Amino acid sequence: MNFTELNLNAPLVNALNDLGITETTTIQEKAYPVIMSGKDVVGVAQTGTGKTIAYLLPCLRQWKFTKERHPQILVVVPTRELVVQVVEQVEKLTTYMNVRVVGVFGGVNMIRQTPLLMEGVDVLVATPGRLLDFALNGTLKLKSIKRFIIDEVDEMLNLGFRPQLIRVIDLLPTKRQNLMFSATISEELKDLVHDFFVEPIEIEAAPTGTPLEKIKQIGFKVPNFFTKVNLLEFLMETTPEFSKVLVFTSTKKLADALYEQLEPKFVGQIGLIHSNKSQNNRFESLNNFKSGLNRMLIATDIVARGLDISDVSHVLNFDVPEVAENYMHRIGRTGRADKNGVAITFITKADAEFRASIEALMNRKIPIVKMPLEVEVSVVLTDDELPQVKMKNTLVTLPKKEEGGAAFHEKKGKNLKVNMKVRRPEAMKLKYKKPKTRGQKKTK
Repeated sequence: MNFTELNLNAPLVNALNDLGITETTTIQEKAYPVIMSGKDVVGVAQTGTGKTIAYLLPCLRQWKFTKERHPQILVVVPTRELVVQVVEQVEKLTTYMNVRVVGVFGGVNMIRQTPLLMEGVDVLVATPGRLLDFALNGTLKLKSIKRFIIDEVDEMLNLGFRPQLIRVIDLLPTKRQNLMFSATISEELKDLVHDFFVEPIEIEAAPTGTPLEKIKQIGFKVPNFFTKVNLLEFLMETTPEFSKVLVFTSTKKLADALYEQLEPKFVGQIGLIHSNKSQNNRFESLNNFKSGLNRMLIATDIVARGLDISDVSHVLNFDVPEVAENYMHRIGRTGRADKNGVAITFITKADAEFRASIEALMNRKIPIVKMPLEVEVSVVLTDDELPQVKMKNTLVTLPKKEEGGAAFHEKKGKNLKVNMKVRRPEAMKLKYKKPKTRGQKKTK
């Protein structure tokens, strides 16, 4: 459907034209009329299908100017990168509107963000923790919220934000519209919807396990970490198409180790991003990758959710994710906006179970390609790959300890504690060897 067929006002239509966006995606087409009706909505769609615009367009279409200093639209997201991205999207869509948008997140001194809220805000985008900070200290009032949007809800719950979300909801006015968008629907998410949404309409653009058809999937069977590094170096050196590669690792430790191996050989071409990095470092790495300054970005799953990184040529799973849905989120970073993409996965013997669950979710196999002969197979193992020595835990039955008191031995006679009181007659008898009478009267 063309956006002109929707009931959009001229400012929004002009902004979309400036962005070169003319056709709606499935989730955008389905969500627009339902959100416009004022009902609560739960939207389910794959990564890269335009969920952000799907909820922003109808909310901005219904926004009305007010002199109120406090926000009317509240968007809650799990990470600071997503805050920045949603704020940028709002700014692009409101080029011809007098809408004030502010983003707040942790990792920055609150003093720097407070003036932005004090000047007034119409659309607020925030992470749950920082939102509560401002709400509880009185800087921010949530009494004017008309539309409450939670984006990437499943990831927010995975990160442990459920208590903060519930506290935020308790501070909101009772009369409001609730919108929730996610790539997956878990039981915990269903409970959250049941408790706080009013007869929500569920919109599903595509089943969770449906792979994007424009993504070519390739698997390599690789024995260990250093062989993976060798294979990745070979692909970097021999594949010109490796122009914008997003590499995913399961842990921050593994991301750091991979960066240390690659950076000396590809100086200035590799970026690194994970939650232990400072805010400035994360933004710089992401911007360098987006702009093409860096050829590769090594990341944990924090980047797999929601971030809009265009023209990613390849997604490389350095290791297989334990959660099958995360595989879908990762590979969804490429093949966006009707472009083709490639997803490469390094698979070890230990990944057999994870691979099987992914293939069951997709209902298709990951095609396996033989590793090039030029790649050296390393025999060196990391500490995590070394065989674990399992000691048999044999319980030994100890002999039963005999019950007894303290150590005992006979004391010397002079130390014996006995009743030493002697009556006088007995004492006199002992002294004089005869009874002492002292002239006792004779009885008649």
